[in-house]
Amino acid sequence: MRRSPWRSEECGRAGGRSGARDPRGVRRLPAPDVAELRVDELKYNRAVEGAGRGEETVATRSLATYQAKRDFSKTSEPSGQRRVARAARLRFVIQKHAARRLHYDLRLELDGVFKSWAVTKGPSLDPKVKRLAVEVEDHPLDYGDFEGTIPKGQYGGGTVQLWDRGYWKPEGERSPLAMLRNGNLRFKLEGKRLKGEWVLLLIRNDRTNGRRHNWLLIKHHDAFDRAGNGDGALPEDRSVASGRTMADIAAGKGRKPKPFMLKGTRYSPDAVWNSNARSKRQEIPRSKRSSTRGSGEG
Repeated sequence: MRRSPWRSEECGRAGGRSGARDPRGVRRLPAPDVAELRVDELKYNRAVEGAGRGEETVATRSLATYQAKRDFSKTSEPSGQRRVARAARLRFVIQKHAARRLHYDLRLELDGVFKSWAVTKGPSLDPKVKRLAVEVEDHPLDYGDFEGTIPKGQYGGGTVQLWDRGYWKPEGERSPLAMLRNGNLRFKLEGKRLKGEWVLLLIRNDRTNGRRHNWLLIKHHDAFDRAGNGDGALPEDRSVASGRTMADIAAGKGRKPKPFMLKGTRYSPDAVWNSNARSKRQEIPRSKRSSTRGSGEG
């Protein structure tokens, strides 16, 4: 005898949710929904949904190191208390940072903060090239809109440019936090300059005796790799947020950057982000923005 596809015990295993009944009075299985989504989609959705459930508590703990390095009575750097614009997707930024050594800060939004790495020499589009990425403390999400100059002699002193930004998505069957703990984070970028699949691999024996965590940033083979010309994007010296060069930013000239994390926020063009003294940065009231149009942000 042929078995009915609407067995009651199968309905019970479906979680006890009510569903339609077939003509014989046996309850049907509910229509396929989350159970049929791909694992990576579930993982991605859980990461994004974290932005609305308990994210503030996680972010507060995660930013302890960042906050301990800064005296907010003497600095206008973001303390992580401001709410950023909500987004349905995870965001990333890359900030070109001319500090003691030029590097590129990769920041991936996760659990209410930016997980951050300082990438020496910048990301390479050549899958054969492995770039050192030094893990640094988590940063607040409003840091993702900063473009300006930190005074020399201060923590991280130098010019900062918003070199790339967009959205990212973890790849694989594990959650992004599990991949980070395992030292193998696979992800996809959808930025203005960087796109496609990437991986961050933890160097487990890097001779630092645990003083820092060094990773390797590697481009995967896909339609966006550039074998033999991995540095092709690095000479582009224009901010994706304002169109300014590093020299323009250092001089406080040019257009104001378009906000990405903090909607509607603008700062004065001669802004200097001082890590240990009261910053000159002042938020421009909406009533006065028309008079500063085109003056830029530093």
